[in-house]
Amino acid sequence: MSKPRVAVAMSGGVDSSVSAALLEEAGYEVIGLHMRLWPEEGSSLIPVDSACCSRRDASDARRVCQILDIPFYALDFERQFQRYVIDYFCREYSQGRTPNPCIACNQWIKFDLLLRQALSLGAEYLATGHYALIEGSDHGRRLLKGVDSSNDQSYFLYTLDHDDLRRLLFPLGIHRKAEVRCIAAQKGLPVAEKPKSQDLCFVPGGRYAEFLREYAPPQTGYIIDVEGNVLGKHKGIAAYTLGQRTGLGVAAGRRLYVLAIDAQTNTVIVGSEDRLFTPRLSAGNLRFVSHRPESPVTIEAKVRYRSPLVSATLCLHDGRGEVSFDEPQRAVTPGQSVVFYRGCEVIGGGVIEAS
Repeated sequence: MSKPRVAVAMSGGVDSSVSAALLEEAGYEVIGLHMRLWPEEGSSLIPVDSACCSRRDASDARRVCQILDIPFYALDFERQFQRYVIDYFCREYSQGRTPNPCIACNQWIKFDLLLRQALSLGAEYLATGHYALIEGSDHGRRLLKGVDSSNDQSYFLYTLDHDDLRRLLFPLGIHRKAEVRCIAAQKGLPVAEKPKSQDLCFVPGGRYAEFLREYAPPQTGYIIDVEGNVLGKHKGIAAYTLGQRTGLGVAAGRRLYVLAIDAQTNTVIVGSEDRLFTPRLSAGNLRFVSHRPESPVTIEAKVRYRSPLVSATLCLHDGRGEVSFDEPQRAVTPGQSVVFYRGCEVIGGGVIEAS
């Protein structure tokens, strides 16, 4: 007896391709869904074959589906991606914050729009190539870190809730990246050696400032020190983020770092590195995977994807979370997400508002 139908989000990369292959091998009825997020003609800044989910990626995804002999569907999510990811990204930077568009894409595109599309096609599950685990227990489902610590992506998934986890599959959670490439090669998939994207998917080459200028012309303002002395002019606050040292364009005879960005006064505040460390943060837009914990609770917190987990205490009140670190943390940045862990389990997270 065959297993249920599962739709796999097919980006055209090795991770999603192997996810589809593993699920087919396990006996599921698999269909492939590819999202088109950019106009066919591309843009002056981002050629159509440079961005994520490009024509090249669509061709790779279609070819993998042909090899696996599974149906392939191309879905046009250009308008929704613009609204929920691009506009959000530009708006946050214009307000002096540093957003995480990958989390927004997961929350609003993959695990909302795409999940609903999968269900409308008769699938019982949506699968993606995320390196994370979903585990069932007597108390429901839990979201856990993937076994490959260097590629674990649980940080990006904290907005999922218990109902979402019932409809999702992460086949790669028990695998390491090197194993995934080996599986792709063994199955003759043409993406086995396809390079991993190193940049934000819609800003190839990390050209953030150029990208943002295309959507909103920057307004110059002043760079000041913590005493309010004017040190120079900035190129628009969207070109700066907390902790930044290079590219400031000021000469002060000492190393200066971005300490804060004030969108209301259009100023960038700089100072010495020791001022970047903070003992606590405040977060809003809180989400919890299974249940809201009793407050206060001892947790481990991650303030950026590549930041280490650090011991902290979480206190909840009035819809906000206050995180107090056991040791002060460097460059805790408004707009980024803080994710709460208990061991390997993701409890939840929120968007950093202040530190």
